[in-house]
Amino acid sequence: MSRVCELSGKGPMSGHNVSHANNKSKRRFLPNLNEVTLISDILGQSYKLRISAHALRTVDHRGGLDAFLAKSKDDELSDKALKIKREIVKAGKAAA
Repeated sequence: MSRVCELSGKGPMSGHNVSHANNKSKRRFLPNLNEVTLISDILGQSYKLRISAHALRTVDHRGGLDAFLAKSKDDELSDKALKIKREIVKAGKAAA
């Protein structure tokens, strides 16, 4: 399982541990990933996603999974999230 957020595309970064003597050794900064269940209002279905804490806050801020996916870019989303976005768009067109 890769350490990449399914909604924001945020992944590991690299950097240095710096000691008091200014010695540098390589390290990785991993995103704070959480397994959460988000509910789509349009589809009436819940989805289990592995997303970062930052993305979860953004989903809440934008008003839910449907609104977040509507505003997000396709290249940032995982295959699973992109499939959910297509289903939401399809259901939205059918309702209108």
